[in-house]
Amino acid sequence: MNNSNPAYLALSRRIDAAAHRAGHDVRLLAVSKTKPAVAIRDVASAGQRAFGENYVQEALGKQRELADLGLEWHMIGPLQSNKCRQVAEHFDWLQSLDREKLIAPLIRYRREDKPPLNVLIQVNIDDETSKSGCAPDQIDALAQKIMGSPRLLLRGLMAIPEPGPDMHKRRRAFARMRELFEALRDRDASVDTLSMGMSDDFEIAIEEGATMVRAGTAVFGTRSPKAGRV
Repeated sequence: MNNSNPAYLALSRRIDAAAHRAGHDVRLLAVSKTKPAVAIRDVASAGQRAFGENYVQEALGKQRELADLGLEWHMIGPLQSNKCRQVAEHFDWLQSLDREKLIAPLIRYRREDKPPLNVLIQVNIDDETSKSGCAPDQIDALAQKIMGSPRLLLRGLMAIPEPGPDMHKRRRAFARMRELFEALRDRDASVDTLSMGMSDDFEIAIEEGATMVRAGTAVFGTRSPKAGRV
């Protein structure tokens, strides 16, 4: 690791401190959507290995350019059925599985010579009509379908609580996600990941049980308005 990326190193220290207070390990997923390969390479040189992308085609270009680094790639954006093959073939994790129709093509296209695709079920914890994610009462059915396949490995849950200034409301959403995660973990020993929390709320998320946080702005700097909040 080098010290040439002070923003990344400062964020890593904050995550480590929050994880220490919470008493459990926490991984950082650096959200690199809209950022060029050169910026990802810079963060990787500081020690970061896992990167999250929202758009398949954009991610594939970066993967080709950065193939020499052996990075871990996560698909975190909404997944369309016609992109399942590319995700199954080129990603290590899918964090945004939210409906049953995606499962069969992911299984079909994940090659047998690759490790199983790590999968998180995305939960629409605040019931936002404009947001992807399954309802909490649909988790068990999706989990059963995923757990029945040797080509997919269920690792846990992901959520993006409704943004807004009310951090108490966001904390309640994180706490509810922890309850859902713990119930799922009791059913399957492979479940170990609760992905929630972003640049502006990751410390609260860690307090409430997050084992992975997704940060973009705190790693790469401010994004364009079109890029969204991470």
